[in-house]
Amino acid sequence: MILILKSGATDDQIDHVIERVEALGLQAHLSRGTFRTILGIIGDESKIDAEAIRAIPGVASVVPVLPPYKLASREAHPDFSIVDVGGVKIGGGNLAMIAGPCSVEEEDRMYRIAEQVSAAGANIFRGGAFKPRTSPYAFQGLGEEGLKRLRDAGHAHGMPVVTEVTDPRLVEVVCKYADMLQIGARNMQNFALLNEVGACNHPVLLKRGMSATVNDLLMCAEYILSQGNANVVLCERGIKGFDTATRNLFDVSAVPLVHQLSHLPIIVDPSHATGKPELIPACAMAGIAAGADGVHIEVHDCPEVAKSDGPQALLPEQYAEVASQMKALAELLGKTISPTPEKTA
Repeated sequence: MILILKSGATDDQIDHVIERVEALGLQAHLSRGTFRTILGIIGDESKIDAEAIRAIPGVASVVPVLPPYKLASREAHPDFSIVDVGGVKIGGGNLAMIAGPCSVEEEDRMYRIAEQVSAAGANIFRGGAFKPRTSPYAFQGLGEEGLKRLRDAGHAHGMPVVTEVTDPRLVEVVCKYADMLQIGARNMQNFALLNEVGACNHPVLLKRGMSATVNDLLMCAEYILSQGNANVVLCERGIKGFDTATRNLFDVSAVPLVHQLSHLPIIVDPSHATGKPELIPACAMAGIAAGADGVHIEVHDCPEVAKSDGPQALLPEQYAEVASQMKALAELLGKTISPTPEKTA
């Protein structure tokens, strides 16, 4: 940690800062420049309350050398993590192919879509049973009945399932049916929910908030990791921009940046990032080329009757085409699309 002192800091103020630092069992190295005086702090930074130090007269700013997300950082875990979701591996060169409708719908439709995306190469089936919607009058999901339909359809075709959990009180029931818990963009900073999923052993898919920085995303992952759950996968799903031509701004640079800063896997969601089916294939390929550990795509066999987000869903035949392209690109980059346990057998 580095303390930058004010240009007019007196010797007494500097000595007081040094005394406070040394009282914590740390070492302070003083460096006087032409315009600035700085103190380099050596030792366990966790002992320092940055806000308390910043309040000492003479201190201009406190600059941490190590990132605040200790457990999510590459410093804490130099090797890339691999997260196992019902036998499907994500990270470390293993790609997740997540596909399915936005919302869980009729039972026969769920089985039909699961069969189609599985045949195309998907290895994780997705669908929302609890839907946080902008309007209170919009379809909110089928609840526990939706969880049953999702699980049965996915498992019938050899795929583990991922679904969103929206409330700490729902974690236990969602864990009964899902192989992976999704924290949606609106709940990225729902800290009570993050702590609750951190206390369980289920893998977690943490989506980046619509106005969140990469640092914000990693700090939220830290909440989950700090509770003992190391099975966290991040998701870049677009952030709010000024251009209304697409639903969100697809920040593909977040993928290599996260890999530079963290050991956690990160996937991309071009469906929510663009909101336009015609843009999904190119953005999916861009995500893989940038180093993404998987791609999350919404698929529906009749988007016009979809309960939610129908306009951004691919048809099964469109998904099959882009899945084939993603397989070819993955092979070119030396990556593997992780097979489901059933397909491995």
